[in-house]
Formats: sequence, C-alpha cells, structure tokens
Amino acid sequence: MDPILFIVFLPLLAALIAGLGNRLIGNVRAKLVTTAGLFISCALSWPIFIAFLGGNAEAHVVPVLHWVQSGSLTFDWALRVDALTAVMLVVITTVSALVHLYSWGYMDEDPDQPRFFAYLSLFTFAMLMLVTANNLVQMFFGWEGVGLASYLLIGFWFRKPSASAAAIKAFVVNRVGDLGFMLGIFGTFLVFNTVSIPEILVRAPGMAGSTIGFLGYRWDTMTILCILLFIGAMGKSAQLGLHTWLPDAMEGPTPVSALIHAATMVTAGVFMVCRLSPMFEASPIALDVVTYVGAATCFFAATVGLTQWDIKRVIAYSTCSQLGYMFFAAGVGAYNAAMFHLFTHAFFKALLFLGAGSVIHAMHHEQDMRFYGGLRKQIPLTFWAMMAGTLAITGVGVYWLHAGFAGFHSKDAILEAAFASGKEAGQFAFWVGVTAALMTSFYSWRLIFLTFFGKPRWAGSEHIQHAVHDDHHGHDDHARGHAHHDDGTAGYHPHESPLSMLIPLGVLTLGAVFAGWVFSHGFLESAEFWNGSLFYNEHLMHAMHEVPLWVKLSATVVMLLGLSGAWYAYIRNPEFPAKVVGQIDVLYRFVYNKWYFDELYNFLFVRPAFWLGDKFWKLGDIGFIDRFGPNGAAWTVQQGTRFAQKVQSGYLYSYALVMLLGLTAAVTWMMVR
Repeated sequence: MDPILFIVFLPLLAALIAGLGNRLIGNVRAKLVTTAGLFISCALSWPIFIAFLGGNAEAHVVPVLHWVQSGSLTFDWALRVDALTAVMLVVITTVSALVHLYSWGYMDEDPDQPRFFAYLSLFTFAMLMLVTANNLVQMFFGWEGVGLASYLLIGFWFRKPSASAAAIKAFVVNRVGDLGFMLGIFGTFLVFNTVSIPEILVRAPGMAGSTIGFLGYRWDTMTILCILLFIGAMGKSAQLGLHTWLPDAMEGPTPVSALIHAATMVTAGVFMVCRLSPMFEASPIALDVVTYVGAATCFFAATVGLTQWDIKRVIAYSTCSQLGYMFFAAGVGAYNAAMFHLFTHAFFKALLFLGAGSVIHAMHHEQDMRFYGGLRKQIPLTFWAMMAGTLAITGVGVYWLHAGFAGFHSKDAILEAAFASGKEAGQFAFWVGVTAALMTSFYSWRLIFLTFFGKPRWAGSEHIQHAVHDDHHGHDDHARGHAHHDDGTAGYHPHESPLSMLIPLGVLTLGAVFAGWVFSHGFLESAEFWNGSLFYNEHLMHAMHEVPLWVKLSATVVMLLGLSGAWYAYIRNPEFPAKVVGQIDVLYRFVYNKWYFDELYNFLFVRPAFWLGDKFWKLGDIGFIDRFGPNGAAWTVQQGTRFAQKVQSGYLYSYALVMLLGLTAAVTWMMVR
C-alpha cells in the first residue's frame, strides 16, 4: 500500500477517534492518538521528500475512489505525489506534529483537550487533501476544509466573545476569496472541459491570446481565469484587501496560530499559484497583478508590525509580510524561490509563534511586550530559540561564505529574482522588498529587545498582579515576604516551559538554522528536483547569479540598519521612540490602526449589511411574512374559535334553531336550482 494513503488519512482517523470519543477516551488517550498519528505521517513524509530531492522518485497518482460523473464532468478522488506535493507534505506534517506535541504542555489545563486535538488533526487532514489534489474540485474540498477547521480552532474558546468574533470574521472574509476561486474553477471547466489539473496545465499554454466573455465584455481567457483563482489565494493567504482576518486569528490558542501561519491555511494560496504556474505563465497581466499585490502586502504588513505591542500580532503581521514576498516571487516567475521561502518560513515562523507561546506561558498569559523585559535570564532556552527564529526571519548570513540562517538563503533569492526578472513590476517588488526587509529587521529585533533585554517591567501587568494575588492567597506566609520586590517585578518569577513545549522549539531551531543552507541547491538550482511539478524558469535562475553585488548585499545591509535602529531605540536610548511618535503622531496612529482597513470595511460593508438586514427583518419578515403568514393564519383561527364558542351555548333550542335554519337554506337552494 502506498505510504501517501497513511500520510493523508491517519490524521483524519485520529481526528475522528479523538473527536467522537472525546471524554469517553479521556485527555491522555486523545492526545496520544492524534500526536502519534501526526508523527507517523511526518516519518513517512520525509523519505518521499528526500527521494525526490535526490532524483530517486517519480511523480505518480494514487487512486482512492471514483467520485463524480455528471455529463462531461467526471473525476476521481486521487492523491497526486510529485516534488511540489513532497515539499508541502514535510512542511505540513512536521510543523503539525510538533504543534501537537507542544500543545501537550500549553493546553494542559484546558478542560476540552480532546476537542482541541481533534480539530488540530482535522485541520492537518484538510491541508493534506488540498496539496495532494489531482483535480480542482478535490483541491476546493481541501480548501474549504481548512477554512472550516480554522473557524473551529480560532473560535475554540467560544465562550470568549472576541474569539467567536475573530472566527466569524475569518470565515466571512475567506468566503469572499472563495467566491473568486469558485468562479475560477467554473471558468476553467468551461474553457478546458475538465477539472483535471495535469490536463489543464498541458493545454494552458495553447490558450494564450484567446478571449472569453465575462460580465458583458470580452477578456483574455487566461488573464480572467488566473485573476479569479488568485482572488481565492488572496483570501486564504491574507493578501492586501482580504488580509483583515489574519491578525484577529490570534484570539485562538497560540499553537493554532503557529499551525495556521506556518504550515496550513495561509500557505494554501501560494501553493495553489505554484501548482497552477503554467496557467499563470500564459498571462503576463495576471503575473503583474500577483507581483504588485504581493509587494503591496509585503510593505503594508511590515509598516503595521513596527507599531504593535501584542507579541503575537507582531509575528502575525510578519507572516502577512512574508507571504507577500512569496507571491511577488511567483509573480516574477521564480516559483521555486517562492516555495523555498514557504519551506524555510514554516520552520522559523512556527519557532517564533511557539517561542512567543512559551513567553506568554511564562508571563501568565500576558501578551503586551511593554510588560516584559529582562526575560533572557529567566527563560534562557526560550530566549535562544527566539533568537534563532529572529536571525532566520531577518536573514542574517555572510554572502562570501554562502552561509546563513534560513531566511538569508530564501528571502535573498526572492529579491535577486525580482531584480533579475527585468520587468517593471519586478523592479518595483525588489525595492519594496528591500524596504520591507529593513522594517522586518527593526520590528523583529524590537520584539527581542523589549521581551528579553532591559529592566523587568512585569509589575505593570494586570495578569501578573492577578498571579501574585492568587499566589498570596494560596501560599499566604510565603507570599507576604515576596509580594513586592525592589526591582519592580511584583514578586513574580517567570519559569521555563515544560519539556513537551521545549522539544518542538529545539527541533524548529535546527530548521531555522540549517534548512536554508542544506536545501538551497535543490530548491533553486535543480530543475530535475521539480521535474515539471511547477514552472521552472532556468533563464531567470541563471540571471539571478549575474545581478550586481550591491543587489546581493542589499538585504544584509538593511538587516544591519534595522538591527542598529532597534538597538538604539530600545536599548541605548529608550526614550527615543516616544519622541519620534510625538513628532509623527498622525502617521503613527494611521499605521497603528492598521491603515483603518477595519473601520473602512465596517463603514462600507458591515454597517450597510446590518442596516439592510434590520429592514428585511422588521419590514419583510415581521411586517409582511409573519403578519400575513403564520401570524395571520393564527389570527383567523383565533377569531373563528371565538365565533364557534358563542354558537356552542349548550341549549337544545339553540341547536334546533340552527338545524332548522340549515334545513331551510338547503331546501331553498335545491328549489332555486
């Protein structure tokens, strides 16, 4: 039996056992079943990836069952295994397995652990279904599956109003993108008369230059199809315009944030564009749209990340920004560089989120970095893990040695590809990407300095105060001697996370340090590795080596500038940021409030929708349907019963009179007739 069947369906089986068994099987068994299922899937995925990397594997399709046959629409449920799938398999199963293990410690006190672990495994299964899809309908099945699972996980703490609101927001915003994706699938079937991905990709180049009717006009066929498909990618991968759900997704538990941002959901859009890259190559306009949107998202999210205080929101906006890099890499034709950054990003972004979760765990669920400080001595293992993640995301490395952390290899490759593409959109993306790299370095080191350096600022946190208060009542004599310390720490002692949380951090640290160096040749230099699973532009890959030296060094230079600026602002001269904010107060508030996208959408869409719904409810539903429907029928019956009540007097002569009148009426009617 092909191992891909176990890789895909073990998480589903584990989710069903944990979800349906729930409290009957207990917390420990639910965690064991789901975590073991993911580690087995992970163990089976890596040999497949290594085999493709070494050129010892061939793409193949594993049939599962015959699915749909309706007229000319016919397709099977089959699992496609090629190099692109293999990359996604190791990303998804590795991060998900480590998140499962991490959650043993992080969710240890939660009463609903079986439900949580079932949702995690269901999320993983849906993403595996998406990346192994051999046709667009099967891909859409996985696409909607991750949307459902994200709703369940973001709103896991459903008694918390902000979590429920964030889950609904993620679901609704993604429905907008999914409408575009559905229209793209419908249009693709209309043009190619098939939903089979291999057949579509073979025939796509021949459709270049043809036109199709859409919204009453004639459009370039491949342009309209690719833009519709890309709208779906914008929703799932939180690109500018459909990005507003991603920061609010932080309301879910921290392991959920790591899984969504590193391995599932947000990477789906990038994967889809790369999987359908021959379609996009047939439309230069669509590629330019992808490039500009990706670059704009990259810049926007980086600006917002500069101003946020919530540690998880900073990392969330960095995800949004890094996804922009991946998209503009795809837009300039460097699909392999986009997938390389997706691969390395999974390790260091999961590391940063789980590291942030370890900090939050140590600080009694305090997430505001203004109440951190000096934690490197209290939680040293978490500190070094977060340092590795920060060195990776900021792209620290030495060009002349061709050695560096993960982001140094993948992000620099994207910038070089954008510059080497020679396109106007590529030049724009390069300069925006360099600017975003400067901001990424600043806000990433800002996070490190505010969290782990300087004097402790824990005493100002309400969460810490509550922790000390609880400790005071639980250990009265001990607490009285330690309720307030001279260093302003309020007597609270942050503690390192348990082993179940530290092991995933250690494994992900290895990925953040070595993933770029070990795998850069396979991803960037080897057309044999990809073997047609995506469009590989050999000319662009060669041109990347010919770019000027200053282009190759630009990312390193801005990284050092960002590091220096953050050190000066938050270590050397901590009063400096407040002075700058005072000088640019309007601009700061604009960026801090996320460019007022939420307020704009609330004004344009939410409030009109509520107003329209209120009118339909009061005038249409209550005023017309209820009035003349069920309420009207009930009123008629009620009036009839009142009349019948009066007739039913109980006297014999009354009944005789009614009978006589009835008989007279009947005889009269017969005589007249």
